[in-house]
Amino acid sequence: MAFKFKGGEKVLNIYASVKELKGVGDKTCEALNKLGIFTLLDLLLYFPRDYENLNSNIDINEAGDEKVILQCTYKSFNGTIRTRTGKNLTTLLFEYKGSVLQVKYFNQPYIKNSFLIGGEYRLIGKVKRIGNHLEIINPIMASKDIKETNICPKYSLNSAINNKLISKLIHSLIDKVDIIETMPQYIVEKYKFISLNDAIRNIHFPKTPEGLKEAKRRLKFQELLTYSMKILLLKKHIKSNRCGIPLKMSEELTSLKSSLPFSLTNAQTRVVREILLDEKKPVPMNRLVQGDVGSGKTIVAIIAIFNVVKNGYQGVMMAPTEILATQHYNEFNTVLKEFDIRIELLVGSTSKKEKLRIKEKIKSGEPMIVVGTHALLEDDVEFRKLGMIITDEQHRFGVHQRSKLVNKNEAAHVLVMTATPIPRTLSLYVYSDLDISIIDELPPGRQKIDTLYYNNENRNMAYELALNEVNKGRQVYVVSPLIEENEELKLKDVMTLHDELKTKYFKNVEVGILHGKMKGKEKDEIMTRFKSGEIRVLISTTVIEVGVNVPNASVMIIENAERFGLSQLHQLRGRVGRGKYKSYCILVAKANNNVTKKRMEIMTMSNDGFFIAEQDLKIRGSGDLFGVNQHGEDGLVLSSIIEDSSILKVANMEAQNILNNDDYYDFCKKIINSLEKSTKYICFN
Repeated sequence: MAFKFKGGEKVLNIYASVKELKGVGDKTCEALNKLGIFTLLDLLLYFPRDYENLNSNIDINEAGDEKVILQCTYKSFNGTIRTRTGKNLTTLLFEYKGSVLQVKYFNQPYIKNSFLIGGEYRLIGKVKRIGNHLEIINPIMASKDIKETNICPKYSLNSAINNKLISKLIHSLIDKVDIIETMPQYIVEKYKFISLNDAIRNIHFPKTPEGLKEAKRRLKFQELLTYSMKILLLKKHIKSNRCGIPLKMSEELTSLKSSLPFSLTNAQTRVVREILLDEKKPVPMNRLVQGDVGSGKTIVAIIAIFNVVKNGYQGVMMAPTEILATQHYNEFNTVLKEFDIRIELLVGSTSKKEKLRIKEKIKSGEPMIVVGTHALLEDDVEFRKLGMIITDEQHRFGVHQRSKLVNKNEAAHVLVMTATPIPRTLSLYVYSDLDISIIDELPPGRQKIDTLYYNNENRNMAYELALNEVNKGRQVYVVSPLIEENEELKLKDVMTLHDELKTKYFKNVEVGILHGKMKGKEKDEIMTRFKSGEIRVLISTTVIEVGVNVPNASVMIIENAERFGLSQLHQLRGRVGRGKYKSYCILVAKANNNVTKKRMEIMTMSNDGFFIAEQDLKIRGSGDLFGVNQHGEDGLVLSSIIEDSSILKVANMEAQNILNNDDYYDFCKKIINSLEKSTKYICFN
């Protein structure tokens, strides 16, 4: 795959390092790498996280806190002084519509070199009138890319990369290359899509809201078309090229069932039957087990993999985190303690010596169960007799990762599990390469969780209830959506929250903090202390959304609940109610509109994850015009499976049409080649 530079003077590989771009030295390259930008393709697909719709015709006297664009003329440098607080203040004088405009920059004395006397500039910022003159502080200069528009892209940044620099780099790349159309022409015409070239340009530097809307529509479709094609191609490959391992039903299955301290639900029994029947077939099983939080998927997985091992084969179960993998490992050992089965744990933190021992056992072909994380994907993990592959929490693994594990032995049966309820109709498209089993019944004795909603003014009541539970010996989760406070959103971050709660409510209580920026060992240590009861209150980001099982935890408080999707709120709620104690999920939210109120009402009235997922889908719609999220799951850069479900359905239909039409064989080959080089689905061929 290559770009043609305009003029044809050079061909540049799309997968070449971003360092190939003029203006990117070692330091800038390193900073871009930290943002996940390694190649030119990464840079092109690094879409704005948001947009500012700026006003250039506003009455200055009515501007208030609104950002504006001022077309003004640079007149003179007014000097740099040191303020009483020790800051350097540089003042530049401009003319704007006959008025003097004082432009002030703090700690940027070099900024004067950016302007030429008499030059015309567009400055972006908040302006106010002070006496006879105007004043604007630390404005940014509208770069070349937005000279003809009032829509300013905002990118996710770090300390070394500012918005101006990344806009400049992207603009430079787009200016140099011709982006060639990749989708079949009949699809472009059928759905009246703009060209791929126009779409890429308009999503980065839109001139109108309508242009941005069309760019997003085109790129989302392209992304979901390719996503659907990869899944369908995987299914086609599995069906046509793989011979399975037909397994007998072990006589010990009855003993295993009898040894359980509980009876399986009707739903669990049905799903176990479907899996065991699949295992008997001469073609590999490829099945999804979808169940609500607490529905008992793990025991289904244990029974499935038990039968494989008793047939003389190896089974592997991969979880997204070490905490969850360790939890599964312990559960396997507990359930299977009466049976002669070797069970190993292989995770990133496993010692080098232990890893070597486990890998040698795996290679020997000895019947066993291996529970682990991404460490299982390493090339030197070689299974000799792999009979079953299980991935837990499917939404945390991409198709690419699942494919890599399947490649360990293409004859192996595959079982995929998820506790993220997806509307049944949507599941057919998201998991179109899988047969689907649904556990739609909770085990008896599972505690009903009371869900309460308080607005910010009444949040004291949430913590009074939590403190009461702590005094009874219970434990509490408190979830915050951010790690560091965002001034614009005014959300409480985990650090601020910790200080506030420790001072106000939990003075004599051990309070811990958990977030995604912590190192793996730190996170594991905190979770171990929480599970042991040493930490009584855990303040966390959503890293605890999946897989943590603490039966003594009876309260889940979710701050700024309006910032979470319903399905995510439901996942978080599922962290409590796992023991014998009455449990509560408390939503603290600022309900500024009817939509937020409706969402909170849905959570308080229902514990059914599938119902909630349906409602979530209805409420979210197609999302806001402004605000493009870097989704990142399974290579999706722009699209959301939930929010863009209507696009996904159409894209999936067209993907099936393409795969069934021999005329598009070459197109399919190009897609396959693209996906081998990049896990991203907005393909350039």
